[in-house]
Amino acid sequence: MEKIEHTTVPTNGINMHVASIGSTTAPAIIFLHGFPELWYSWRHQMISLSSLGYRCIAPDLRGYGETDAPPSPESYTVFHIVGDLVGLLDHLGLDQIFVVGHDWGAVIAWYLCLFRPDRVKALVNMSVAFSPRHPTRKPIEGFRALLGNDYYICRFQEPGEAEKDFARDDTTNLLKKFYLGRNPSPPCIPKEIGFSDLKAPQTMPSWLLEEDVKFYARKFDEKGFTGGLNYYRALDLTWELTAAWSGTQVKVPVKFIIGDLDVTYHVPGAKEYIHNGGFKRDVPYLQEVVVMEGVAHYINQEKAEETAAHIYDFVKKF
Repeated sequence: MEKIEHTTVPTNGINMHVASIGSTTAPAIIFLHGFPELWYSWRHQMISLSSLGYRCIAPDLRGYGETDAPPSPESYTVFHIVGDLVGLLDHLGLDQIFVVGHDWGAVIAWYLCLFRPDRVKALVNMSVAFSPRHPTRKPIEGFRALLGNDYYICRFQEPGEAEKDFARDDTTNLLKKFYLGRNPSPPCIPKEIGFSDLKAPQTMPSWLLEEDVKFYARKFDEKGFTGGLNYYRALDLTWELTAAWSGTQVKVPVKFIIGDLDVTYHVPGAKEYIHNGGFKRDVPYLQEVVVMEGVAHYINQEKAEETAAHIYDFVKKF
């Protein structure tokens, strides 16, 4: 960990914190984290893959950690986040990179490949499959119709509400509820119950140390959760702005990894889309789908070594 270097890069009007390790002449992999996470989620893969001859780069995405967090949800469309990343690549002088994404990082990775396939050699994405744009229905309307108003993404929409709820809990305790949850059902929490009212698991698994959770908690105590929550609040705006890409395929080589206990795998229709031809239709260069048994959402931390091996097995082909 002490070999990981930390820099601040100006990009797209913000300052972005970037962690990196490996030779600047080696082929580069950029790692994109999810919610509520940080560059730190990729610590194991960065160390492993840098030892195999790769330059590993993991930013705190806009709104997270030591990267700037513009206050308005309107500053968190996929165009903003992808713009940050393209600016980062330009700053580092990288024409093409391998991309690895998880959770919201996977969403951003799909859009990076959609908008700028020229910058991506290949993609390893985790947990969130590609989601083609619905031509007539906004995302939040779709989630409400499918899973109701209590679905967590719908609950996150009102600015300030989730922040107040989260603030009623100790941040370390709150993060354990996210990281250690193993119920694969889509998270629907009735209005009268807050996230802070849910019980956190009492025992820590071998793959996540108390000190790891405290590292995340310190950063979220400093920054707050608004930046991360704004990604959800910009979903409908992103939908409005991406109309020109309706029906566009993702045309880069892809490997997709998901755990069979991941909540995203159990959203109605997800398994059918992934396995019955829809995914391959929209992502024609999809080469592999890996379903890890007994693994929940935070797959890159829960199965750190296996994840690193899967990434290496794919990127070494290119």
